[in-house]
Amino acid sequence: MKVIVVGASGTIGSAVVQALNGRHEIIKVGKINGDYKVDISDFNQIKEMFEQIGSFDALVSAVGDVHFGVLQEFNANRWAIGLNSKLMGQVNLVMSSLDFINDGGSFTLTSGILSHDPIRYGCAASMVNNAIDGFVRSASIEMTRGVRINVVSPTILKESMDKYGDFFNGFIPVAANDVAQSYIKSIDGHQTGQVYRAGW
Repeated sequence: MKVIVVGASGTIGSAVVQALNGRHEIIKVGKINGDYKVDISDFNQIKEMFEQIGSFDALVSAVGDVHFGVLQEFNANRWAIGLNSKLMGQVNLVMSSLDFINDGGSFTLTSGILSHDPIRYGCAASMVNNAIDGFVRSASIEMTRGVRINVVSPTILKESMDKYGDFFNGFIPVAANDVAQSYIKSIDGHQTGQVYRAGW
């Protein structure tokens, strides 16, 4: 299969690429590095990318920014980071590529544990992750041509504990290589509309 991995150089994305390597044709996409470069908050860049790539069988999105901070200090710009990047960026990856994905293809997006287990300073992430989960569940019942869509919801990564561990006290971290298996399940499996909880 021809698999597009958006965020291929990130911690999760690189683990997904490694898990796919040798079994599928991989197209790596990133904001700075990759076979194609795209800012997922820019709809026009996304559209142009798919016009260049053409048809494909599976898309993995392991990318998206959100702002972490004190709720009372949020403003429209800080909310917009997660809304424009992690939420609408991933939605637009799907919507812009519906004419290019092959029959029976699949989309796999990324949300996160904060949708169900919130932390201090993580309100924007909780909101966006819930919205992504809801989009996937709803979109799955309207996909045509046998196209599937799922979302992987990982807990805190072992590889991210040095940077974010103080925010996730009491959480059991999971290795990126283990999280990658949920993406493989989505790509190679037959389920749709699923929220795969990785490590929780």
